[in-house]
Amino acid sequence: MSELKTYDETQPNHPAVAPSGALPPEELDRLTDEVIHALKSVYDPEIPADIYELGLIYRVEITDERLVKIDMTLTAPGCPVAGEMPGWVQDAVAAVPGVSGCEVTMTFDPPWDQSRMSDLARAALDMW
Repeated sequence: MSELKTYDETQPNHPAVAPSGALPPEELDRLTDEVIHALKSVYDPEIPADIYELGLIYRVEITDERLVKIDMTLTAPGCPVAGEMPGWVQDAVAAVPGVSGCEVTMTFDPPWDQSRMSDLARAALDMW
């Protein structure tokens, strides 16, 4: 497995992506883009911004077998959809063509805070 690289170091909410050593770079780029697109389709029902732009995704790993492993958090440990959101993420990412499956791990270390939000999420929530 190669070293982690940052998907976009200029954005604090963009997670580290662990590239596969066996996948061609073009395929890894396609899968990464489509996985991120899938993550952007998942919303907390109480917040009008997707989980990716909110900075809830901490890490994405794509294995040689095309299994996507995701470390994510919630805005608060007591989030009402805490039990459901990992399944929503798993379903969205597993539907990406070429992905063999998805494993989601919930973590609260480090705890989420508003500094992880992108400018797009800040604009949607009017939080400057």
